[in-house]
Amino acid sequence: MFGLVVRFTCKNEESAAAFDRLVSETIAKIRTDEPGTIVYASHLVDGQPLQRIFYELYQDRAAFDAHEQTDHTKHFLAARGELLISTDVDWLQHQDGKGTTP
Repeated sequence: MFGLVVRFTCKNEESAAAFDRLVSETIAKIRTDEPGTIVYASHLVDGQPLQRIFYELYQDRAAFDAHEQTDHTKHFLAARGELLISTDVDWLQHQDGKGTTP
């Protein structure tokens, strides 16, 4: 498996709302068009209204690479920049867990 956690910090409340709309549109396409994406979850952060955390889990690196090449992901990557102050990515190496197999 191949995964990552991403923390996004939006510029302000308006950009957070726009980011959430962009995320919703993107996830709709991920659900229907990406069989190699196991988990793609967006989270709000308690007490941090401008932050969002994504947890992404893919079958393998090839599935992640395929995700990155989709039109909806390319659109998300291009559109998010004007809405954010920062993006922090942690690449994950699977160790163990319920509902997952290495």
